[in-house]
Amino acid sequence: MLMSSKKDLAMKIASYIDQLEYELIDEKTREEIKKRILDSIGVAIAAYNAPPVKAARSIARRAAPASGSSGSYIWGDGVKTIPSYAALANGIAVRYLDFNDTYLSKEAMHPSDMIPALIAVGEDYGLNGKDLIMGIAVAYEIAARLGDAFSVRSIGVDHVTYIAIGTAAGISKLLDLPIEKTYNAINLAVNESVSLRQTRAGTLSMWKGSTAAFSSMKGLVLSLLASEGVTGPSPVFEGEFGFFNVISKTSFDIENFGGVKNEEFRVLRTSIKNWPVEYHAMSAVEAALKLREKIKSLSEIELIEIETFTVSYKIIVKDPDKWDPKTRETADHSLPYIVARALIDGYIWIDSFSDEKVLADDVRSIMGKMKVMINSQFDEVYPEGIPNRIRIYVREGEMYEETVTYPKGHFRNPMKREDVEQKFYRCVGDAIDENDAKEITRIIWNLETLDSISKLTELLRIRK
Repeated sequence: MLMSSKKDLAMKIASYIDQLEYELIDEKTREEIKKRILDSIGVAIAAYNAPPVKAARSIARRAAPASGSSGSYIWGDGVKTIPSYAALANGIAVRYLDFNDTYLSKEAMHPSDMIPALIAVGEDYGLNGKDLIMGIAVAYEIAARLGDAFSVRSIGVDHVTYIAIGTAAGISKLLDLPIEKTYNAINLAVNESVSLRQTRAGTLSMWKGSTAAFSSMKGLVLSLLASEGVTGPSPVFEGEFGFFNVISKTSFDIENFGGVKNEEFRVLRTSIKNWPVEYHAMSAVEAALKLREKIKSLSEIELIEIETFTVSYKIIVKDPDKWDPKTRETADHSLPYIVARALIDGYIWIDSFSDEKVLADDVRSIMGKMKVMINSQFDEVYPEGIPNRIRIYVREGEMYEETVTYPKGHFRNPMKREDVEQKFYRCVGDAIDENDAKEITRIIWNLETLDSISKLTELLRIRK
């Protein structure tokens, strides 16, 4: 019997992790894991010079690995540090441009936020590609299944709460911890996981792109403590002051896990971003770019109507700051800004959120012609799809309309290998040696045969 008693959810999770075998991870799941590793590395290198990424690297460089420890590479630097600091610096880089993958459910999240922590531990412990695949599969599975069960966002807690727990779960599998230690890693991570949703309210700060890495680092440290025999509070979900009584105010269970009874792994329901924007705006970008091809001149526009769904409206529309963004963090979480910038430039890319463009008059002129409303029918589609409809009325009395529900990269419209490679090469540009970039892709597509994770990370060097 794979599952333990429902009375202790942490033990149920630990039992699943303990008994999951590599052979249960099917080829399709392994392929999607590889795509997300390559995608994460690409967007991290693209964010190399972002201020919080530079700050985290500065801290990480001060902590050299101890004698007898392999250490973990700081991506881009070719310098090793301790695993926790590598997880922080590389994790902020993966998340900062808002360009890594997304999972949509009761609680939305970016599961690839956990990948740098798992890679860092895998390097330090001398593990291989199969180990990494196992760890990532578990991390995604646990974080996403928790997101299926309860929306922490609904009570003012940030989704990175689940990132801390998922990271601890994934590292427990990566290190092949015995079930008792895995159980304690989960207990510790749940207890220390809570992060306030204020991170994503009002004017957004640099912490918006950093908090997930910090939570993942917590999950890493706590799982390593558990590996050394540290115990955690239990039952952490069901206890008097546990998660159910203090956070969710309701109990829940996880009925199914990937690899059990033909159940698909949750990584298969994650989506890769085609543009560096908050995921609920992804379909709006696609619709806006299609409309731009039909309009002769932006000066002809009289009115832009956008229909979206409630979750999208609450996250990227309703705050006044979303209509007058002052920072890149607010702009890439502003549906009005994203649509306006796509219409003006005919593209959305990393430079779409430069200070010059965020503060420009042209984008505010277009935003001033917008109305955004909730379409209740779209709510019925979410989170399976992310429908956005844009109507543009022009002076001649004509109206142009586009609706997109499954944008490119959505798990129902997935990117192929060549799509992910194209995004990777565009992200890294000439920052990484061309031969090294090709070798990175080769290693990742053949990850099962990799005997040391460090053979991958040692290639992640920025050309000076």
